[in-house]
Amino acid sequence: MSKRQTTVAAAIAGLVLVGGVGYFLAGPSTNQQEQSNQATLVETVRAQEQLLNIRIEAVGTTLAKQAINIVAEVSGPLTEILFEPGQRVAQDDVLARLEQKAEQASVVEFRASVTEANLALNRARSLRAKRNVSAATVEERQAVATRAQAQLDQAVERLAKRTIRAPFAGQVGLKRVHVGAQVDASVILTTLDDLSQVEIDFAVPERFYGQLKKGQVISAKSAAFPDRTFEGVVSSIDTRVGEVSRAFKVRALLPNDDGSLPAGMFMHIDVTLKSHKGVVVPEQAVVANAESNVVYTIVDGVAHKNDVQLGRREVGIVEVISGIKPEDVVVISGVQRLRDGVPVKIVSPQSELAPTSPVSQVKKSANAG
Repeated sequence: MSKRQTTVAAAIAGLVLVGGVGYFLAGPSTNQQEQSNQATLVETVRAQEQLLNIRIEAVGTTLAKQAINIVAEVSGPLTEILFEPGQRVAQDDVLARLEQKAEQASVVEFRASVTEANLALNRARSLRAKRNVSAATVEERQAVATRAQAQLDQAVERLAKRTIRAPFAGQVGLKRVHVGAQVDASVILTTLDDLSQVEIDFAVPERFYGQLKKGQVISAKSAAFPDRTFEGVVSSIDTRVGEVSRAFKVRALLPNDDGSLPAGMFMHIDVTLKSHKGVVVPEQAVVANAESNVVYTIVDGVAHKNDVQLGRREVGIVEVISGIKPEDVVVISGVQRLRDGVPVKIVSPQSELAPTSPVSQVKKSANAG
């Protein structure tokens, strides 16, 4: 290679080296500037003021207002069954009868004895008025008549026990026996439930003892009726708190005019203690750290960091006691990439929160059993 060629090659190499150094020095500064000017993409929603309920959640099982097993008071063969399963009956309706011919005969016999004794007593009184018999005779006739009446009353009572009646209005259950069966007080003929109202017993943590009152409204739901809410009232509150459970028993009464609720149905119970208005945001809007909770709001396309104090929580939402106001635009997606004062670009803004259940102080108590 000639001296001239060597000089040209060195000059070209120098230009390449200078250009490369300039690229690496200028290039990163330009990329950083572009990156700093790029807005962070976020999704937002407006904080809302809602009515917040402090409530108790519990579970319980329905009980009939009155419920008994129908049995015969005396023994004997069953001659009639006068009800159908599920039938509604009134108080004193006849449900069944036992064989009663002997008892009917006894009633006829003692009724005749009463008639005879009363006639003898009347004759004795008439004769005593004429002083033809002694007072002792009248007294004897009176005793005979009284004894005959007592025997008749006993016979009528024995006959009545052969007829089985409904002690109160309600709904009968399945037939447990058939005509001709030999029954006594140990044999259940059917069941009778007064389901015009149902009771529910449930347990409540002791810290709420002074907040529950008789007459307080409750609502109850069952998996059997997912679209229906049953409303009732607290009817009684136990005077003792369980030493182990640290809970007390509450009994509520639910109207059941249509008979939808049977005895023994599992129910979810909700008791609202008190309500107040508060600001709520979706729980994903809150950035939690060791020192504080943060919610980012957007004003004129810029993110602002807000230290907030949180209140009650519900599935999906949380109450913000201080730090933001209703209608503030809060970030719900992209919060981990934000810093105070950075520019943002809102995508898919939502004007309001999705429907939620009222915020509550969640307290699932044990089954009252």
